[in-house]
Amino acid sequence: MKFTLSWLREHIDLNPDVDLPRLIDGMTMAGLEVEEVENPAEKLGAFTVAKVIKAEAHPDADKLKVCSVETVDGVKQIVCGAPNARTGLVGIYAPLGTHIPGLDFALDTKPRKIRGVESHGMLCSAKELEAGEDHDGIVDLEGDWKVGDPAAKALGADDVVIDFEVTPNRPDWLGVVGIARDLAAAGLGVFKDSAVAPVKGEGPCPVKVSIEDEAFCPAFGLRLIRGVKNGPSPEWLQRRLRAVGLRPINVLVDVTNFLTYDRARPLHVFDAGKVTGDLTVRWAKKGETILALDGKTYELDDSVGVIADANGVESLAGVMGGEESGCTDATTDVLVEAALWDPLTIARTGRKLGLVSDAQYRFSRGVDPASVEEGLELATRLIVDMCGGTPSESLVAGTIPGAPADIDFDLAEVKRLTGLETSAARVSEILTALGFGVKKGKSGRLTVAVPTWRPDATLPADLVEEVARIEDYDALPEAGLAKPVGRRPTAVNPARRRATLARRALATRGLQEAITWSFVRADQAALFGGENAPRLANPISSELDVMRPTALVHLLLAAQKNADKGWPDAALFEVGPIYLGVEPDDQKMVAAGVRRSRPQRHWAGARTADVFDVKADALAALDAVGAPTANLQVAPTDNGWWHPGRSGRLQLGPKLVLAEFGDIHPRVLKAFDVDGPILAFEVRLDAAPEPRAKATKSKPAFEALELMPVRRDFAFVVDADTAAGDLVKAAAGADKQLVADVAVFDVFEGASIGAGRKSIAIEVTLQPRTETLDDKALDAVSSKIVAAVAKATGGSLRA
Repeated sequence: MKFTLSWLREHIDLNPDVDLPRLIDGMTMAGLEVEEVENPAEKLGAFTVAKVIKAEAHPDADKLKVCSVETVDGVKQIVCGAPNARTGLVGIYAPLGTHIPGLDFALDTKPRKIRGVESHGMLCSAKELEAGEDHDGIVDLEGDWKVGDPAAKALGADDVVIDFEVTPNRPDWLGVVGIARDLAAAGLGVFKDSAVAPVKGEGPCPVKVSIEDEAFCPAFGLRLIRGVKNGPSPEWLQRRLRAVGLRPINVLVDVTNFLTYDRARPLHVFDAGKVTGDLTVRWAKKGETILALDGKTYELDDSVGVIADANGVESLAGVMGGEESGCTDATTDVLVEAALWDPLTIARTGRKLGLVSDAQYRFSRGVDPASVEEGLELATRLIVDMCGGTPSESLVAGTIPGAPADIDFDLAEVKRLTGLETSAARVSEILTALGFGVKKGKSGRLTVAVPTWRPDATLPADLVEEVARIEDYDALPEAGLAKPVGRRPTAVNPARRRATLARRALATRGLQEAITWSFVRADQAALFGGENAPRLANPISSELDVMRPTALVHLLLAAQKNADKGWPDAALFEVGPIYLGVEPDDQKMVAAGVRRSRPQRHWAGARTADVFDVKADALAALDAVGAPTANLQVAPTDNGWWHPGRSGRLQLGPKLVLAEFGDIHPRVLKAFDVDGPILAFEVRLDAAPEPRAKATKSKPAFEALELMPVRRDFAFVVDADTAAGDLVKAAAGADKQLVADVAVFDVFEGASIGAGRKSIAIEVTLQPRTETLDDKALDAVSSKIVAAVAKATGGSLRA
């Protein structure tokens, strides 16, 4: 929110000791967080008033003049191409080396020859100084200005502009009046009465208004003003609008923009001659369109509120007017509208159409209900004063909401919540200055009437906050937190600890952590089994309208974006929640990751990532959180987003799936416009059982084994559909004391094995601990391994 210092002074008499730094500090302490202070005079510091003593035609150019100019640096010769350059003109002089803000370049530091004649500086136009739109000629000052006077003062461009952040709960700060009221309450000055005197109308408004849905539009005010003479706004109004970044258009439009910033009251003006019949506030019909005042055409549906006449849609309700009924210099009769709109609907309309205007911004936060009639009266007064005309009586359709409920306020709450020792009289003084009505209640209590512009004040704690910020937060007493009695509980819960351990494990595996949205597009969610994913009632974007059923969606998109920008072998992971339903238990914590199988080219060759890499990633995450990885079964997954035959799942039985991994299905990659193949995994961290408590008996962190391990190879013939993992698991469990590791090193299928059969060769590592293994011991453990594999898979030793 921007405003100028002079604008603020229209509503508050600042104390004599309040300079700019004191004002900024006072705003900050009152909760108005200042973001930027811009002093236009600073960028015009090098420019001064100058007088043309003589202007003669250029000897070698018809459109140029050679001017002798009296400047602060003495008499200078300046070549000027402005048509209005003449003897006696008082304008603005820029010396050599000056930066011209409107052109964004600097003059040479040495005189420059223009068609053979030296020029020692420049005479500037208003646009070149960013002090107006006029660039047809140089500035021609009126009044008694002396040579050397600051240009900023002569141009009226010495008004400080303050920009501050408006918190969502304070829509009244979107008007200068609301800012002035709070600063006066904070002791920086005296608030000026901003009451609006009614303007007497002649006859009823001939245009009637009907409202189809008062939940969307509780009240709609309208007034006709006949016989106006539209045109450029007065200089004071144009200057004020330019200072806050608005472009002056004409009086009728500028008045509405002025009141939007002055009173936080957006209005709209219709050219009455372009309105057919009465006005109706309704929902748009699917397929209707409107050419808005921004020059763009918007296609509407029944979720967008509009103001329509007999010909169709004339305005996007609470957002922007239409070009067809807009006011021009030819407008003679004008309809002034001031309405109330449902904030959520206006916010959704802005997001849906990608249209954020000053009106939409304010209505989506809430506008003072009382400003419907006040806004009409003030707009009428300004228009009649500047454009003339005869107003009708005001018409208000619907019902203006009443004031918020009173608050029963216990004064002891101030001390309890803030520690401030504040008297009842001081509390009443603060609240009264802020616009609250205060009546004494029972002992130690107040009955506080909440003003219509403060919808955020609903609880006694809200009033305590008002007292604290006006009293000055620096006055709050310092107090330390009481030390808790007994043992302090751990600050990290088990779920968070699991997430941390999984992050460390995956980072160690070489993956880069990503943080992505918890929202996805509905059609993207459906590709991952999220047809019924929880839908957001108020999405931040139409592209993010449901909660994600998997963390893989944005990781896939991120991997493609990285590939598009030159990192083809991205390996990304994320630890975060997914949402399988709307109940609290439907939120699950997962660790997910993707790997692109796109290695860089190398003369020695380069290994590409495969399904075993993402399986290892999943196992690393599970191992880190204490899952019993040695007992996990590998089984095929039936989820349609995985590539059949190139994917699997890790489970502790069919009902307890801990992870899925493999290639993403080409159909899914095509829908995402992602180049494949992409390998991925998703680990369900909260599904892993808690690790069993270990014995507390002390033992060395590393057991030094003096005996050498023994490695034996076995080749088993099994059915072709036998999973190698089942065979490995059986061999590993044959003798848990001796078998340290089992690894597959060969798989063979051929005629010599037989149809429907295959050979799986494994290397078994045996680690003796107490004595060297002799032939008898080796034969015994080998027999156990063969028997275990035969029992689990039906396999036999290959001859």
